Amino acid sequence: MRAGLQLQRCLNHAGREAIARCPSCGFYFCRECITEHDERILCAACLKKQTPQAERPRRNFAPLVRTTAALCGLLTAWFFFYIIGRVLLATPTQFHEAAVWKDKVKDEMQKDDVP
Repeated sequence: MRAGLQLQRCLNHAGREAIARCPSCGFYFCRECITEHDERILCAACLKKQTPQAERPRRNFAPLVRTTAALCGLLTAWFFFYIIGRVLLATPTQFHEAAVWKDKVKDEMQKDDVP
């Protein structure tokens, strides 16, 4: 068996002599590409298939979403009150002092009194 192994080359490194054959996949590998696991010699790909993968914890974006929603709400409220303030500043002073509508009410009352 050793004679056949000497003629084999590593699957990953063509210039290197193979030292072992992976029993799972059947390919030959050099010293760097083979490892021992549970008293078996395996290549890295077969070892990865046989070992359970640790599940990565999911990232929780809820605080970021809540913060963004709160900032959007504050920005919307600020914009709403800014527009209301600009409209109030644009209205004439007589309207704020109630002179405009009081004068119109007086004029209407005088028209009704005059026959």
